[in-house]
Amino acid sequence: MTERTAARPTVRPRSGRRPLPPLIFLVVLAVAAAAVWVMVMRQDSAREAEEAAACASAEEAPPSLDPGTVSVRIFNATDQPGLAQSVSDALEQRGFTVGEVANDSSDREVQGVGEVRFGSRGRDQARFLSAFLPGIGRHQDTRATAEVDVVLGPDFTGLASDEDVAAAIEQGADAPLGC
Repeated sequence: MTERTAARPTVRPRSGRRPLPPLIFLVVLAVAAAAVWVMVMRQDSAREAEEAAACASAEEAPPSLDPGTVSVRIFNATDQPGLAQSVSDALEQRGFTVGEVANDSSDREVQGVGEVRFGSRGRDQARFLSAFLPGIGRHQDTRATAEVDVVLGPDFTGLASDEDVAAAIEQGADAPLGC
């Protein structure tokens, strides 16, 4: 060793690497991955919400039934005489089995177009019959039979046309698979 190198302090050899740029790259990569993950999760939850809404509307759509299998009673809750009989005649012409025609003797107040009353066994029949009575409400009660009651309200104007009924029933047939 020479005098000159002995006087100098020893220098650690440099590796040539700086730790900051790779760390910045990894942080940017992690942020980008997190952003992509959040977008995918949002799209997935939006798709699931759309499917749930489609299934809910399909569940409420009327099933396709044979009108002869639906036993219905018609009640008039309005001041208009003969309304229940005229609706009964129209439903019989469309193939329904009408059991009783009378004034509504229940204590329920009926507003609007009216309501379809049914038990748990008559849910499908009530949904099917609702396609023929646009704007009618539904009320489930405790009856054990599949018989359905139609209670006509003050805003009742008439039955739906055959085309409207077919379109409503077709809407239920177009339900997404898996509902």
